Amino acid sequence: MAVLEQPRQVGLLRRPTSLTGFWSWVTTVDHKRIGILYFWTSFFFLLVGGIEALIMRLQLARPDLELVTGDRFNELVTMHGTTMIFLAIMPLSSAFFNYMLPLLIGARDVAFPRLNALSYWLYLFGGILLNVSWLFGGAPNAGWFGYAPLTSSVYNLGRGIDFWIQGLQLLGVSSLISAINFIVTIFNMRAPGMSLMRMPVFVWNQLATSFLLLFSLPAVTVALIMLMFDRYFGANFFNAAKGGDAILWQHLFWVFGHPEVYIIILPAMGIVSEVLPTFSRKPLFGYSAVVFSTALIAFLAFGVWSHHMFAVGQGPVVNTVFALTTMTIAIPTGVKIFNWLATLWGGSIRFTTALLYSLGFLSMFTIGGLSGVMHSAAASNLQQHDTYFVVAHFHYVLIGGALFGLFAGIYYWFPKMFGRMLDERLGKWGFWVMLIGFNVTFFPFHFLGLLGMPRRIYTYPAELGLARWNLVSTIGAFILSVGILIFLVNLGKSLRYGEKAGADPWDGRTLEWSIPSPPPVYNFRRIPYVHARDPHWARKYPHLAHAEEPPPPTTAGGSEAEHGIHLPSPSYMPFLLALAITVGAFGGVFRNVPLVALGVVGTIVSVYLWSVEGEGGIVVEPEGDA
Repeated sequence: MAVLEQPRQVGLLRRPTSLTGFWSWVTTVDHKRIGILYFWTSFFFLLVGGIEALIMRLQLARPDLELVTGDRFNELVTMHGTTMIFLAIMPLSSAFFNYMLPLLIGARDVAFPRLNALSYWLYLFGGILLNVSWLFGGAPNAGWFGYAPLTSSVYNLGRGIDFWIQGLQLLGVSSLISAINFIVTIFNMRAPGMSLMRMPVFVWNQLATSFLLLFSLPAVTVALIMLMFDRYFGANFFNAAKGGDAILWQHLFWVFGHPEVYIIILPAMGIVSEVLPTFSRKPLFGYSAVVFSTALIAFLAFGVWSHHMFAVGQGPVVNTVFALTTMTIAIPTGVKIFNWLATLWGGSIRFTTALLYSLGFLSMFTIGGLSGVMHSAAASNLQQHDTYFVVAHFHYVLIGGALFGLFAGIYYWFPKMFGRMLDERLGKWGFWVMLIGFNVTFFPFHFLGLLGMPRRIYTYPAELGLARWNLVSTIGAFILSVGILIFLVNLGKSLRYGEKAGADPWDGRTLEWSIPSPPPVYNFRRIPYVHARDPHWARKYPHLAHAEEPPPPTTAGGSEAEHGIHLPSPSYMPFLLALAITVGAFGGVFRNVPLVALGVVGTIVSVYLWSVEGEGGIVVEPEGDA
């Protein structure tokens, strides 16, 4: 690739031109590089959350241990949940969203490249802001859901909750920006011929996830602003003694919190829907049924939030309604599971590591789904509420489901992202160790919950009879960490010494496998014409696919490929704007008016410079036939 031209800059700041080196990563607006930044950052936070979990499991390994205090344990519980959900699993999904979406739909980039970069920097700074709370008097300690009145200034005098409020606001803005960007990209930038019902299922799941974020995040944003007013200005939104309502927080939080479950799991479902057909060498069974079940899950996700609140006294009518909607949402999920199994049935199966993780996802997610259906019945939910049985359920969904699905995506798309193959032998060892360690860790939680062990306790007396299963669970947590360690060894080894990947190492079905690995900066030399649901497969094996006759290759993007491809140029503005917003948020934590003012002024100046900077652009000369 050669850069032919850098157009004249208009504005106060000249846009950077370097495509290599440290500052090229700080100023990048390339969706692939942003995806890689999300990948490494989210994996770092995954390790942080894992370390917090190991400390908690060590504390609970035996009765009456004092490895950490009760206050510190509350901080670990809160930061573990917040980190794993908002800083690890969601952003790891965003890594694939950012990197793969334009490749899957045949586009050059996302619709708003600079906003895409801004979303990453807000995520990074939000994660840093949350974690520096450890250095300033203590981390958040009221649980990842922050129930009132535990978060009020009366019962929580430290600054941990203030860090939590400001950090989550930054992360929320980041996710909202990404959601809007992805929705616009999917609707407006698909390759010619790619109708909605020809989109890869992963793109459908990304679209559903983006709409879930778009409509659910405002609820928790409003709740966080109200909590901030309670703590900073003495408002009484959640103070029952002054006419407020603590239950209002639960409604606002769970209107976001339960769609959040599907925000986490739908990307993994999309990945599995791409992996299974590839390694079964047959099309996805019931494509339309999978697509419509995805849409139905997204719709029903907004009608089940109060099943988290069966114990707050809403009354039998409300509980019955939400019990029924919770049972109903299991139906489209069951449709998906049936279609995945039917895809495997009769296929020419290759047991790669990616497929093993997909099968692990299927089995573990099904177990978590079955215990979830048990929670849908209000009567039994009252017995299981706030016990370790619930902890078992959501870990089977979020770790056995979402994380296993994301690991399938790592092994599937790693060759495309980095141009190297991961070691399959190490990968399979890592999978089996993780699967065993996961079940040894979390299956005993079911027994602990049925024995009456409450959530979020930092110790317990020996007389309760909980010691054996807690010890087994702690051993399992360290086995699981060994599986993660094997993956890290595989990652480091493969990045340096791994076999170089060709354009299509898996005999794939979708457009990303039609270009080199890793892709060039412009993705496609010519924008492809999509003439089938699995376009790359149809071009390779036309006798196996029912496809239209594609037009000549010059019908889309031919002249552009001949005279150079226009791409957005790098920009400092997303980084500077995110930094200014973070400075203001940090000042807000300490009620420091000058620092807040500095953040506000920096934000205004950065937005102005962004606007006068213009779109800019670079023109590159494509190489070869990519």
